[in-house]
Amino acid sequence: MPIETTASVVAEVPDDTELLAVPYASDLSPAVELHLPAPDLLAHYEAKGEAGEIVEVPVARAGGVGRILLYGVGDGSPRALRKSAAALTRKVKGRDTLIVVPPDGDVAVFAEAALLAAYTFKIGEPGKRAVRTLVFTGADEERVRRAETLAHAVALARDLSNTPSSVKTPAWLAERAGEVGVPVEVWDEERLQADGFGGILAVGKGSASPPRLIQLSYTPDEPAERHVVLVGKGITFDSGGLSLKPTENMKFQKTDMAGGAVVIAVLGALAAMRAPIRVTGLVAAAENMPSGTSQRPSDVITHYGGRTVEVLNTDAEGRLVLADALAYADAVLDPDTVVDIATLTGAITVALGRNVGAVYSSDDALAEQLVEAGQVADDRLWRMPLIEDYKPALESSIADMANVEAGSRFGAGSITAALFLREFAGKRPWAHLDVAGVGRSTVDEGTLSKGATGFGVRVLLEWLTKGRPAGRD
Repeated sequence: MPIETTASVVAEVPDDTELLAVPYASDLSPAVELHLPAPDLLAHYEAKGEAGEIVEVPVARAGGVGRILLYGVGDGSPRALRKSAAALTRKVKGRDTLIVVPPDGDVAVFAEAALLAAYTFKIGEPGKRAVRTLVFTGADEERVRRAETLAHAVALARDLSNTPSSVKTPAWLAERAGEVGVPVEVWDEERLQADGFGGILAVGKGSASPPRLIQLSYTPDEPAERHVVLVGKGITFDSGGLSLKPTENMKFQKTDMAGGAVVIAVLGALAAMRAPIRVTGLVAAAENMPSGTSQRPSDVITHYGGRTVEVLNTDAEGRLVLADALAYADAVLDPDTVVDIATLTGAITVALGRNVGAVYSSDDALAEQLVEAGQVADDRLWRMPLIEDYKPALESSIADMANVEAGSRFGAGSITAALFLREFAGKRPWAHLDVAGVGRSTVDEGTLSKGATGFGVRVLLEWLTKGRPAGRD
């Protein structure tokens, strides 16, 4: 559900403030002068000034009692500011307004985290609501508005991913893409067949809900130097197909279209920001279900552009739909750079856990840019290797390639999946983000809520709007 908390900016603390948040440093000195012995109070509560630490103090107000929330900011780093902001938002659930004296540092980082911590997704009674309004005193309004745009984009990606698959069909996802404010073109099953998108069709043919290819186009007002294509995996539910997943693994597969959700959210945010870069988004959407019409292990499919693939495991379906979209981008859209994002492999969760996403790339400059953008945006990425010695894992005796390794000689599941995708991306700079580990959270903590995280929105927007994406010169 969209973040209901709003953000506003005022010049100074209003006289009638009932709930005020004031930062303090490790020396227990508050950022503004208060009419109370703040250092003594903080010492009494054994405060240390750590990020996320909050001391609540009652104060006399005309007609009643107000509250001051003294909050620690740690070392003032972006990471500490995010932790502090999230803790504040969680502390004031159910309240109407919180007046915030922002800490020194980037107010956009602070406001973004405060808003993200207000995100909830619940069908039915909402429970205790997030604070209605956050009012930042003396803050740069443009920076706060950027934070609001980023937070709402992440929330949209979370909403799309958290929506139950009983609602979220490929056609439904295409309808939602049409609501973000950019031109959208959709391939239905007949057009997919006519144009040769064999991978998307093969994955989706076991479902009663037909597949879609969704293209979103953002073009800035002025001619752009770069054209970037973003490709997102849009598997609206992944049962594994005939290579059926265990029940426990299947419970969370409504979020298997998280990469596609990120692409949709990023395109909408770019339009809202009026970013000076041309970006095309492709979402390859299908539901992977077992039925009498499902693709089978041992089937051979023909992808867009003519490359054939032997399907050895129908649960390795994400790469099949992405391959079609990548091949189409290469042949038709001719971008300077291509980046795909997908909850692709469980193997990457084993390698990097649930706090860091993976980036594979054919281009060193592109990989470096994405890793740096991830550090700034707090969507942290780690570059993984494309090991050429593992390419034989994808050999097939009857087709151009296999979709997975036939045996267990190499066992590097995330790397071989990236090598598979690279074959369809062409010779231009390309990167693949495997976000299977970071795409879903199991806890309500910090800026995260249980369920989809929206990981990828912030790093891609940081990269697209702040840097100069690597590409052909």
